Amino acid sequence: MNTSIYDKTAKGREEIATRRDGLAPRLRSLLVLIDGRRTEEELLRNVAGLGLAIAAVHELLAGEYIVLSTSYASMAEAPAEPPAPEPEPELPAATQVQQFQSVYQFYNQTIKSTIGLRGFTLQLKVEKASSVDELRQLRAPYLEAVQKAKGSDTAAALALQLDRLLGFN
Repeated sequence: MNTSIYDKTAKGREEIATRRDGLAPRLRSLLVLIDGRRTEEELLRNVAGLGLAIAAVHELLAGEYIVLSTSYASMAEAPAEPPAPEPEPELPAATQVQQFQSVYQFYNQTIKSTIGLRGFTLQLKVEKASSVDELRQLRAPYLEAVQKAKGSDTAAALALQLDRLLGFN
């Protein structure tokens, strides 16, 4: 089994911080996950839901956003500890991914439980979102739909939780 480990280049870290090159949202999600510790197999498993395959990794390699840092012919040859990652000046990618996942999960759970089938269109917008900023833009329509379905008290309580996840508080 071939196990490859990729790490971001300076260009890749700059793209995460500034979005200078306008990398496609799905590729950007993969780039965020690349940390010099996860194997190619692990990365692809994590982004399979986005419809990404090995071609996406090759596209990031060709664009010089990532570099192959280690490759093992078998796991028996792999060192016990992964190589230490380079320090990154921007907000850690893991934190960005965790925030996105938390907000995404919050929307999914609460849309179903509070709005029901009337929240289907909103649910589709959540599914299309690829960044925390895109999820932030859904705050107002979400709270309006909750208020219509469950009233002001429920909407206010959920607004507090959502704002905490979005980093407004």
